[in-house]
Amino acid sequence: MQRWRGLDNLPGGWGRCVLTVGVFDGVHRGHQQLIARAVELARERGLPSVVMTFDPHPSEVVRAGSHPAQLTTLARRADLVEELGVDVFCVLPFNPDLSRLPADEFVHELLVERLHVAAVVVGENFRFGHRAAGDVELLRSLGRRFGFVAEGVRLLAEDSVTFSSTYIRACIDAGDVAAAAAALGRPHRLEGIVVRGDQRGRLLGFPTANLSSQLHSAVPADGVYAGRLVHVGHVSHGVPGEVRSLPAAISVGTNPTFSGRERRVEAYVLDINEDLYGERVALDFVHRLRATERYDNVDALIAQMHLDVARTRELLADE
Repeated sequence: MQRWRGLDNLPGGWGRCVLTVGVFDGVHRGHQQLIARAVELARERGLPSVVMTFDPHPSEVVRAGSHPAQLTTLARRADLVEELGVDVFCVLPFNPDLSRLPADEFVHELLVERLHVAAVVVGENFRFGHRAAGDVELLRSLGRRFGFVAEGVRLLAEDSVTFSSTYIRACIDAGDVAAAAAALGRPHRLEGIVVRGDQRGRLLGFPTANLSSQLHSAVPADGVYAGRLVHVGHVSHGVPGEVRSLPAAISVGTNPTFSGRERRVEAYVLDINEDLYGERVALDFVHRLRATERYDNVDALIAQMHLDVARTRELLADE
């Protein structure tokens, strides 16, 4: 899959393509359905399929400070899209000039003149252009004018719940990682660098990897979770090392037993004791075990941690 940043350096001789466009944060099951339709249509026509997304999130440019919690990093988004058979992942830098571009000019200048779209596949609620004035009907009308087909795909829903990035963020914010996983089609993942903490977990017999995640990352509600630490080994000669998925009990919160104030994400990896400091890792949240609690003494906390680890082992064994 080709990965583009902007449209200034399109390959020479670029012809027509089938495009789907959106933020696609999470690449959830609804997104997957939409992208699959674009890939299917591209293959029917013998054309490349292109996924266009934006960076930063448009809401941050239109209303500074309103950036929603991010379900997937841009790199993760590209990897997930590649798994769906897409030919090109295009990131369009979103800036004030682009936010002010009228809907018809957005289509003519970017989709028609630059990408030469033969077909555009979007969700039925797709909005575009200045003040989100454009919708699917306008896109179809512009398609008739400029010679492309526009499809609006019905949003995916189950049990009266429509899958959307907003819904998944709400699930994660509430700690319902099982519902989030059902909509995503996989566990919610939090990525970051392992940093040094206060070493308290090691003293208690449960050494933890403290994760420093990116700004705006969607961190689950305070609590204890069963999940996995996904570790990609060191890169050697440009080739990533072995990917390992290790069972872990994950704590999110401020360590109230020790009157902590800083909110942290810590993972106790079962059955190994390795130095992961400085490593880039990911945490997959599979089950919520319990809410964060304050214990009267350290012995009570240690006893509960043993129960959490046992429950983590039991739940992940069934996966």
